[in-house]
Amino acid sequence: MARYDFYFTRLLYESGDWDVDIRMPSNVLNSLVEYTTLRVDPLERMIALSDPKVLEAPFCYLAGHKLVQFTPAERKNFERYVRGGGFVFVDDCNHDIDGLFAKSFEAEMAKIFGASALRKIPNNHPVYSSFFKFDGPPNTSVELNGWGDDLVHEYLKAIEVKGRVHVLYSNKDYGCEWDYDFRNKRFLAVDNTRFAVNIIQYALGA
Repeated sequence: MARYDFYFTRLLYESGDWDVDIRMPSNVLNSLVEYTTLRVDPLERMIALSDPKVLEAPFCYLAGHKLVQFTPAERKNFERYVRGGGFVFVDDCNHDIDGLFAKSFEAEMAKIFGASALRKIPNNHPVYSSFFKFDGPPNTSVELNGWGDDLVHEYLKAIEVKGRVHVLYSNKDYGCEWDYDFRNKRFLAVDNTRFAVNIIQYALGA
């Protein structure tokens, strides 16, 4: 019998900067312990996207600010993982739509899955009600702080396989929003990591 129901895997990729928002995983893992009955590994795992071990992960996280240009091995593993039922949450740390991460990641998805595979999902998609109830993607404070495009992104994008989301893609920079010591959540009026719980619960049901 497996020791854990869930462990958090961060994907390392050779291009760009994958090592962002270092405190976010422990914060999200704390929320899973707080709100769910999952047996959660408290330690983040970091695995190279080119490593076959990726194919065993229940959930993967990929983020960054810079160029995303997969190697052939990374591209092959990403496709095998997603088509095989894996789930990747991808977060653009630039919180923009037309920046380098966004353009290059979306180009990679087009190469792997086709030009029309990555699509907007409706704000009544099951990911918004898989645990807590949301009326669409929660806004982040970084979207309106003047650093980037000063936009609020009203949707997320996804790649579906057999009617289920297996790549969830955000330009909202949730990683930055959730990048704080979990003990500081007591100062928030509403815990902003609750949407992370939704994403993971949906992923585990995929």
